[in-house]
Amino acid sequence: MVGHGGERGHRPRGRSVIHALAVVAVNDIGRALREAFFMFWETLWALVLGFGLSGAVQAFVSREQMQRVLGDHRPAAVARAAGFGMVSSSCSYAATAMAKSLFQKGADFVAAMVFMFASTNLVVELGVVLVVLLGWQFAAAEFAGGLIMIVLLAVVGGFVFRGPLVDLARGWTQRHTGEHDHQAMAGVTDDEQRRLDHAPWRQKVQSRAGWADAAGYTVADITMLRRELVIGYVVAGALAVLVPMRAWSDVFLTGHGVWTSVENVLVGPLIAVISFVCSIGNVPMAAALWHGGISFGGVIAFVFADLISMPLLLIYRKYYGSQLALRLFVTFYAVMAAAGLAVEGLFTSLGGIPHHRPERIVVTRFEWNYTTVLNIVFLGVLAYLYWLHRNKARLGGGVSYAIDPVCGMQVEVAHAPAHANRDGVDHWFCSDHCRERFVATRQSRH
Repeated sequence: MVGHGGERGHRPRGRSVIHALAVVAVNDIGRALREAFFMFWETLWALVLGFGLSGAVQAFVSREQMQRVLGDHRPAAVARAAGFGMVSSSCSYAATAMAKSLFQKGADFVAAMVFMFASTNLVVELGVVLVVLLGWQFAAAEFAGGLIMIVLLAVVGGFVFRGPLVDLARGWTQRHTGEHDHQAMAGVTDDEQRRLDHAPWRQKVQSRAGWADAAGYTVADITMLRRELVIGYVVAGALAVLVPMRAWSDVFLTGHGVWTSVENVLVGPLIAVISFVCSIGNVPMAAALWHGGISFGGVIAFVFADLISMPLLLIYRKYYGSQLALRLFVTFYAVMAAAGLAVEGLFTSLGGIPHHRPERIVVTRFEWNYTTVLNIVFLGVLAYLYWLHRNKARLGGGVSYAIDPVCGMQVEVAHAPAHANRDGVDHWFCSDHCRERFVATRQSRH
């Protein structure tokens, strides 16, 4: 009887343990999602700005114009690309989409990559967040290191990204991203199209139909990258909650002189790869790493490496193909680590490395600050762009474009790689792959 009663008494305790574990798991999931949301909230306005600029480039800028401005990677073109990046989005996802658009419109590939580097490392809003969370020294190091990276990329990229590899990548973007060279319009002669391409900027910008098409590209870009965006923010939130920050710092060497600096700048970017953070969203984690004892250069290299986080590597593969994506990763990684090491050496010689380690990691609540104001403003901008997109037919836009029903991309009817007719309705696709998925879906339903 005692044994039987003891066995009966053991079951509730087992159930209580399971219940406690379930409660902990639910709480952790909630905290992770909360963390992910506020990382997204921190970069929301920059996302809208970046994708909006990308849409405008595709709708308004001709190949000839882009070739004149960023047609090579000589010093003048590199300087222009860096300048354009500085006034563009600070979000790595949006910057990647914009760089791809520049490349498609005829820009030199290295110049487009320089633009992407500048738009994620030389922007004012990133410097503000760095000052708030880490101090002015880190903001200065980010700017100085960004310039060093641009110079290194312009020099190294001229040897690494050239010839048939880049030509194949340009063809790949046309076949697999659904965003083609938007020059020829259905039913318009080549001469007429060239005249439209060389129309004054004021005429293009003042056209509601043109802005409707630009809004269509903006919505299409967001649609195509929505999965990568969700994965990036959710995984970043989960890692921030589930992985103790001390575990990150344990990966880095300490107290070994120059070898500590070298190891830290090599490991920092690798952590960025698996942490799925992007742009301003990685600054809170960088603050945590700095608080845990990681070197100055290691933190800077980690912040630089938002452009090689796993979701972005997948985007590069989608944009440019596997071969060039791999080369991008290796080149970016080397440039980021070298710039981190150079910045640490520079600031050490100047006595500019701070000794204070901040305690605050990330703010997971709403605050009435510049981010909130900008988010409210750009949510209004996004709503207007979406309204333009939904009403582009009425506004005179979208005449020569269609939406890929599989991936949601806006494609040019005259140059769509694939076409299908379902129940008397024509559909155009960004690639044969999307058409095959469309046909397979229909067959599976029958």
